[in-house]
Amino acid sequence: MKYQTRKKALVLLADGTIFYGKSVGIEGTSTGEICFNTGMTGYQEIFTDPSYFGQLMVATNAHIGNYGVNDNEVESDGIKISGLICRNFSFTHSRVDSDGNLKDWFTKHNLVAISDVDTRALVAYIRDNGAMNAIISTEIDNIEALKDQLAKVPSMEGLELASKVSTKEPYFVGDEKAEIKISALDIGIKKNILRNLAKRGAYIKVFPYNSSFEDLSNFNPDGYFISNGPGDPEPLKEAQEVAKEIIKRNLPLFGICLGHQVIALSQNISTYKMHNGHRGINHPVKNLLTGKGEITSQNHGFAINREEAEANENIEITHVHLNDHTVAGIRIKDKNTFSVQYHPEASPGPHDSEYLFDEFIKNIKNSKKVSVS
Repeated sequence: MKYQTRKKALVLLADGTIFYGKSVGIEGTSTGEICFNTGMTGYQEIFTDPSYFGQLMVATNAHIGNYGVNDNEVESDGIKISGLICRNFSFTHSRVDSDGNLKDWFTKHNLVAISDVDTRALVAYIRDNGAMNAIISTEIDNIEALKDQLAKVPSMEGLELASKVSTKEPYFVGDEKAEIKISALDIGIKKNILRNLAKRGAYIKVFPYNSSFEDLSNFNPDGYFISNGPGDPEPLKEAQEVAKEIIKRNLPLFGICLGHQVIALSQNISTYKMHNGHRGINHPVKNLLTGKGEITSQNHGFAINREEAEANENIEITHVHLNDHTVAGIRIKDKNTFSVQYHPEASPGPHDSEYLFDEFIKNIKNSKKVSVS
């Protein structure tokens, strides 16, 4: 690749701090809450994860784009991050089964991305000062105008984003002749979750974020699932009511990430915005039921209140994050409900936690036996 001059670009944080870099070739401006992911691989899955909607992604891995893109390695119908900030952007790539390069893929989706940023310094700054809104732009000549634009970006706290990424109409995944039927509430669902359920013999009907319990139950499912997703869980009142109705009837229910938080809120356990959140593919979790450790894939900026979970006589904490002791999983006593704060489907990430899908299917089968008898 011949040398070419690239336009200067910047990252402007809400507190006025500026980091400079260069445009990867797509000019413009983008806003969102800034966050960072520590994964060394899986950038395409990260960029298409609906849970990242409304966020500017800082890649801590020094090289992004070096293995191109593959059409099969997506977690939704398109890119969900608001923009990318990285150190070294690879305009060329080396991979046998790639379908193209990252630059062309970003151009297709009109994603603003900037490179040559001191991402180590930027991540250290975010770690110390917390997640905040930011703006990235190639229009660096008018900082005051960028500050005015950034001031109008709403805070992630209190922000409902599930409606931005959820399906508009119900759809089906899996073999319609499968012995198990599952109703899934889509508040930002990843494709690999559906793949994991389908390969375990489930036929899934995926419902929009604002569907009622009656909508989901009309499918006559054997179990229910509430997905991951972006934004603050607190505004999702309809989803909380769905969870409450499922739990009241003691029907099999599994929640992941945002779904986990929705289930907790339905049981009067509050959530809070974390200082930085957990985003990466190497987060250590301890299963308190088995005593075993798991290396997990995580992506969340909110968590449930541990003190309230411990004080709730109907809740058992099943998993904890070993770095900061936040709640990573719960189950409801005497009910067929459990949830985790991390991603057992990974993509990207390790497969230590895939057993949770097996447990969900086992719960459904046991519930069917009881209902038949």
